[in-house]
Amino acid sequence: MFITAGARGFAGSLASVAVLTAAVILGVLMTLLMSRLLSRTALKGVPSSFALELPPYRRPQIGKVIVRSVFDRTIFVLGRAISVAAPAGLVIWLLGAVKIGDAALLNICADFLDPFARFIGLDGVILLAFILGFPANEIVVPIMLMAYLSTGKIMEYENLGQLKTLLADNGWTLTTAVCTVIFMLFHFPCSTTCITVKKETGSMKWTAAAFLLPTAVGIVLCAVTANLMRLFTALF
Repeated sequence: MFITAGARGFAGSLASVAVLTAAVILGVLMTLLMSRLLSRTALKGVPSSFALELPPYRRPQIGKVIVRSVFDRTIFVLGRAISVAAPAGLVIWLLGAVKIGDAALLNICADFLDPFARFIGLDGVILLAFILGFPANEIVVPIMLMAYLSTGKIMEYENLGQLKTLLADNGWTLTTAVCTVIFMLFHFPCSTTCITVKKETGSMKWTAAAFLLPTAVGIVLCAVTANLMRLFTALF
């Protein structure tokens, strides 16, 4: 909507592919860089071997497959909804519905975060949406729309043109779009991932590291990108 907005037809498709490819390559490069950094600091001297034991091959048993699917998928999703998504939904609803004066708590929180968010190329609404989207990243954009429209409930957009108009009317620029893509790529993992890390490692230390390290990388990259783009705009 913003990064490849001037391109049409085949050129537009090529530009979109280039942006997506650049995001993937950036993610891979930062993963390798952080792995090297951790290997020389926090994980220095820790064996890095990895063993994967393959189970014996057997003929599939349909009944067991169905039962395992129900317990591993359906029950897990329902448990996540009860333990995480439902309380988060209640918090989001309260923030959108409760007002102090003429302003909803959601907008007050967004205004509080706005100075720092502007420094890293975002705005208070975007940063708050990422924070409230911790239970599931899928709700980040709907929370943004709820805050921008002041509807008091999560909203969905009908088409990309309508969404672009709404975002542009609320101050989005090319810098905002680029920094949002970067922060989407490098920010704290969702609640399910954090729970999985805690379960697999048995350590709150490594769970906190998995939460804080990508977030710190995202903040630094967004701040550098935003200020370089502002400098370039000012000079040219």
